[in-house]
Amino acid sequence: MGKKRVPAKAYDNLDFINSKEGRTIRILSEFYEPQARFKKHNIVDTIVFFGSARLVSRYEAQKNLREIKKSKDKKSRGYKGKLKRAEKLLEMSRYYEDTVELSERLTKWSMNLPTHEKRFIVCSGGGPGIMEAANKGAKIAGGYSIGLNISIPYEQFVNKYVKPELAFEFHYFFMRKFWFAYLAKALIVFPGGFGTMDELMEILTLRQTGKIKKKMKIIVYDEEYWKSVINFKALINNGMISSTDLKYLTFCNSVDDAFNEMIKHFEKNYLNHSSIKK
Repeated sequence: MGKKRVPAKAYDNLDFINSKEGRTIRILSEFYEPQARFKKHNIVDTIVFFGSARLVSRYEAQKNLREIKKSKDKKSRGYKGKLKRAEKLLEMSRYYEDTVELSERLTKWSMNLPTHEKRFIVCSGGGPGIMEAANKGAKIAGGYSIGLNISIPYEQFVNKYVKPELAFEFHYFFMRKFWFAYLAKALIVFPGGFGTMDELMEILTLRQTGKIKKKMKIIVYDEEYWKSVINFKALINNGMISSTDLKYLTFCNSVDDAFNEMIKHFEKNYLNHSSIKK
């Protein structure tokens, strides 16, 4: 008699796991698998960095601008547009550099806290731009950082500054957003586009409606940029939000301001002389 064939167990059946009927299992896996890793690495809470994936370091921006200026097609129709974009990218690269500095300073501060737990760990979306800068700053400081990556057709990939054990790849945006919000005790929002605004507005809505009850600091970096992009005053004047809703935001215009605001927030709400509150 031949060896009896044993049917595959349901959790080994990839056709089922990847099917419409297996969606709830896939969703749950994006909750439980990150939770298990955070527990394994003793990570209690985070500082989340949001911002554009398109920004680059000053070095990369200068290199790009030099290459365009050396181009032989200066009389071509698209040259002026390329030059203008490259100049703007260089101007905006200061946000990348500020992110690196702030992340490094916060990481050094958190590493010196009197606890064996990993507190106030830098967390980003794991991709390029501001996300890369945040992870880079933490690595320069010699600390951990988290990258919550998302599978999308362009822009996004896990940057080299995230250690494999804390690099995550999400399919579902809402599960990725859950992990941004759930562990965060503070977040800082650097200039960005649709994705950054989406992330900021979701957290603001959760704070405004009381769905996030913990003390969470929301720092908006570069008041001039954000008030030119979002007309907060018009929202108030048209009765769409209350003037008191702006209490959820703290506008900062320098690394020093952002760092001091965060430390003051943590010391007031999560730290004391004898122990560290969670």
